[in-house]
Order: sequence, then C-alpha cells, then structure tokens
Amino acid sequence: MATEVKVPTLGESITEATIGEWLKKPGDAVALDEPIASLETDKVAVEVPAPAAGTMGEQLAKPGDTVQVGAVIALIEAGGASAAPKTEAPKTEAPKAEATAPAPAQTAPAPADDSIMTLSPAVRRLVLEHGIDPSAIKGSGRDGRLTKEDVLAAAQGARQEAAPATPAPVASASTAGGRKEERVRITRLRQTIATRLKEAQNTAAILTTFNDIDMTAVMQARAKYKDLFEKKHGVRLGFMGFFVKAACMALKDIPSVNASIEGDEIVYRDYADISVAVSAPGGLVVPVIRDAQAMSVADVERAIGDFGKRAKDGTLKMEEMKGGTFTISNGGVFGSLMSTPIINPPQSAVLGLHRIEDRPVVRDGQVVVRPMMYLALSYDHRLIDGREAVTFLVALKNAIEDPTRLLIDL
Repeated sequence: MATEVKVPTLGESITEATIGEWLKKPGDAVALDEPIASLETDKVAVEVPAPAAGTMGEQLAKPGDTVQVGAVIALIEAGGASAAPKTEAPKTEAPKAEATAPAPAQTAPAPADDSIMTLSPAVRRLVLEHGIDPSAIKGSGRDGRLTKEDVLAAAQGARQEAAPATPAPVASASTAGGRKEERVRITRLRQTIATRLKEAQNTAAILTTFNDIDMTAVMQARAKYKDLFEKKHGVRLGFMGFFVKAACMALKDIPSVNASIEGDEIVYRDYADISVAVSAPGGLVVPVIRDAQAMSVADVERAIGDFGKRAKDGTLKMEEMKGGTFTISNGGVFGSLMSTPIINPPQSAVLGLHRIEDRPVVRDGQVVVRPMMYLALSYDHRLIDGREAVTFLVALKNAIEDPTRLLIDL
C-alpha cells in the first residue's frame, strides 16, 4: 500500500510553494523522515521529509510546479527498494548494446543528463555554463549533492589542465562558437524579494546618508584576541559582532531608527531585533537576532555563524525570518565599496557595510594610511529626519573607532 507525500504546513499565511527539486528518484530507497524534495516558499527553502520508509514511487509534480499546502505530490510504496527498478534497466540496455555496437558513444552522456535533472537551478546553470559533467564531480553538500562551489572548483581544475595543452588558435575558435541562452523560472523567493523591495520604494520616502569609519582599533582588537576568543567561545571573532553591538547602542540613543509606521501610528521599541542579511543559494535571506541588545559579542557571532550555515543548508525556519526592527547588510564580503541599501518593510532603516581598504587620511595634521570602510544608512524620511540619521551613523562610528565605548555604554 502506498503512502501519500503531502505538502507540509509552511507557516502562518503561507498557502502554497514551488517544487524546487526532487532529492529522490522513483525506485530509490527512502528512510523515514529522510528529505525527498525541496520546496521554495516566499521566504526560504523547505525540505519535505518522507512520511514513511519504503521505495520512492510516482512523483505527481515536477520541479517548478506550484503546489498548495496539503496537496499530494508523490507516493511512497511499502517495503524497501525493490529489485525490479534496479534490474530492469540493465535488461533493457543489454539488447541495445548487443544489437548496436557503436552505441556506447551515444549512451555515455546519459548519466550526466540524469544528474542534471536533480541539481538545484543555480548548480544546473553553472554546470551548463562551464560544460562540466556533474557525474564526475564528488558533491560536498547534504547527501552528496553538488554545490556551486563544487562545480566552480571542477571548472577551475579543468581550465588549469587544459591551458598548457590547448594552442591559441583552438581557444580562439572555441570562443567564436554559437551563442547560447537558457530560460530559468524565477524562484518564489526571488519573486518575493522583488515584490517587497518594490513595495518599499513605492511606499517609503527612502534617503541614504553616508559616513566613513576607521577600522584600525577593531582590527587590532580582533587580531589580539581572536585566538583566545575562539578557544573560549568556540566561534570565530568577526566584525559583525562589534557592529551589531554598536548598532544596538546607537538605536537606544536614536529610537526613531528602530521604530516603524503602522497606519497612523509610530511604534517605538525598547528592544532591538536585528535582521542580518546572509547569503543563501536562492538569494539573500534575512534571519533575525532576537533581543540583540541583551547579547554579548560572542552570542551575536554564534548566532550569525549558525544562520549562515543553515542558510546554505536550506534549514532556516520561517519564524526566524520575521519580526526584525533594524537590518544590517554586509556587502563588503562580496567586495562592494559603496551602495544604497533598500529598507526591509515595515522597518524604517537599514545599515550597509562595505569592504575595508587602505586609504590616505589626515590624523593630527599628517597624512597617514588607515583601513577605512564606508557606511551607508538608508532610512524612511517620513519617520527619520536627516539629523537623526546622521547622529545615528556618528554614534556608530564613534563606538567602532573606540570599542571601549561599547563596554561603558558611551
């Protein structure tokens, strides 16, 4: 008797999702609670666990299909993986091999085509772009799945091997080949990001103010204590811990930056739930550090590390993405020098961090080189005045340039 696989409850107000990929093929053995499919929702990817052990049966939805909560998307047949799915394939392939001797050259690509069908959209795009055979790559992701890093590393290795043996005329001939296009369905997460960001532009009066910050003191503190910090707390000491604590202190001084407009009222808060943008396979997601004002730097670093890991694994929960009061986005990890971040409604402000680079600055009448970073604060001018925005950035700048202020709340 077959067991139905249904779309699980996905969270408050979420009624549908999109099939991202099937993690099991018909005929594969399935263990109880083993992930068999991934769903893309408005906020995060969710894995569908097997409701029973047995053999993967018919799949009633394809990747890219929109499915409702509670809908049946697959069947799991009772018992372990039967021998039939395993032995039928060789029996059907054997006569072809005997009847047509040259067939191996045509059937060799089949494993690659099959494996591409089970890749995530981002990985599939890289595989096609670089012409890599995914069956020849060992996956480092969950259950041996390929990640973008695996494909990029394989492509880099192939280029290094091919470079000495490939003469220049051949290379130029290959680059002059046909042009390719690929159409990929927009993920539900990307659609939601686009909708929310456009909503912010249409609703809020967004303005951005900038400042720069000397990172010398924080970099020296990090270099001095990072080994002891990691040994004691089991997590690396980064810069985000300092910025989150400095932001909490500045939000306390300038409460309007931590407030929001709801109808004809302004909601002020005595707590800081900091949304931290982290990179996920489907785009940026923004989990929330609850009550960050009461956390230590070690607590903050531990929370951010956990969010980053689970964002890549696709295991962030819906409730972890809701309710932030202020956002910090670090484009510097991707090399950004300066940007104008967009606020995340209903929040009223977002802080953008950027890359650190040595620049000449004047100190005590002398031109010296310092590691500098640009800060950007985008804010809703309906609620936050320019004076308050600049005061917030100056308070944060002072705390980072003199970390002792974080200890004495100054």
